[in-house]
Amino acid sequence: MNWIGLYGLLLLPQLFNNGASQAIIKTLPGYPGSLPFKLETGYVGVGDNDEVQLFYYFVESENNPKTDPLLFWMIGGPGCSGLFALIYDIGPLTIDVDDFDGSLPSFFLNPYSWTKVANIIFIDAPVGTGFSYANTSQGYSSSDTKSAKDIYTFLRKGYIIANGLTDPNIDFNARIPYAHRMALISDEYFESAKINCDGKYHNRDPNNMLCLYALQRIRKCLRHIKQVQILDPICENKAQNPDDFGWDQTFPKDNSIEHLVLPTEEEEQCQDPSYYITSYWANDPTVQEALHTRKGTLARWKTCNYGIPYEQNVESVLKYHKSFIKKGYHVLVYNGDHDMAAPYMGPLKWIRTLNLTIDDDWRPWLVNGQVAGYTEKYKKNDFDLTFVTVNGAGHTASSYKPKECLTMLHHWLSRRPL
Repeated sequence: MNWIGLYGLLLLPQLFNNGASQAIIKTLPGYPGSLPFKLETGYVGVGDNDEVQLFYYFVESENNPKTDPLLFWMIGGPGCSGLFALIYDIGPLTIDVDDFDGSLPSFFLNPYSWTKVANIIFIDAPVGTGFSYANTSQGYSSSDTKSAKDIYTFLRKGYIIANGLTDPNIDFNARIPYAHRMALISDEYFESAKINCDGKYHNRDPNNMLCLYALQRIRKCLRHIKQVQILDPICENKAQNPDDFGWDQTFPKDNSIEHLVLPTEEEEQCQDPSYYITSYWANDPTVQEALHTRKGTLARWKTCNYGIPYEQNVESVLKYHKSFIKKGYHVLVYNGDHDMAAPYMGPLKWIRTLNLTIDDDWRPWLVNGQVAGYTEKYKKNDFDLTFVTVNGAGHTASSYKPKECLTMLHHWLSRRPL
């Protein structure tokens, strides 16, 4: 299972097991006065003898916490902290980037937080992510299956996939058709790649020189395009390296397109100041004390820790979506339409393999009378799946279009059409 870019959101029936330790956080450095929402942090022990300690942040719904759903937010990477989603994406706080002067950063409230309509648990997983740690060196070794087992709780109602990667043979092969559809490559280049690669740009034949040549021409066109938001600027002198897109088989696999190109710590400040500022804030001793993290368990907090010993041992999760049909789940799949790393054309293709019936034809959905994206709904018996695009949004769609994504979530949770 490729977690790169996967923001999985699950509705869960209960919070934690008896091995959890919790603390109620009433104030945070950088926010004036008491927090106007309930924030709880803590560790959950999992694995043999609770050797793995997963750190979580629980934010109570600002609406009606007793009746609103409980959402479990698992960010991608693997190795990206739930704190990133809490203060950068869908949580109730947003860092004040404009007024940051090098001292401890300050926050303001996010008017489009998803906690307006739901309780949310943000988790640092797998082990080694954020403030999560292991009591033994062996405990840090993880994989798709082990991590899923560590955080597993039976799904009762439904799930959401946000700009996720489901199957590499579908999602990765959708990137070149997407680039063509977005006028990033010419008809000639696209047709040449399509014919000479037989539509297989991922796991292609390394001896097919006509295919490699066609992909090299495309790579040059996309070298200065930011994958996660094709309209965003890239850092000065930080054009994508030739191997970032993996379309030249002569480069090592570790740098292939299977890996989403996210910023290093050195690049964070120029690509998005909030990344750098979040790291500055989370590593402050007063912040870690306020969050009740355990001293001595972490050398340095990182937005995304790509150094964890992690094995991606599940290539495709498509079979799980097929099995969920029998359980009658309520599903939302959404994509920012300017994300080339996990393009919306991938989900549209794998959804068709589920053999569902179209219940609501492709149409625009509106916010304040303006087109916010496009949607289509599918059904099979008690199972339903709503697919949504978010206009102008990149990989973390809700950070680009917070109002629109909150509207989308509210409609989906209340079972109302967009």
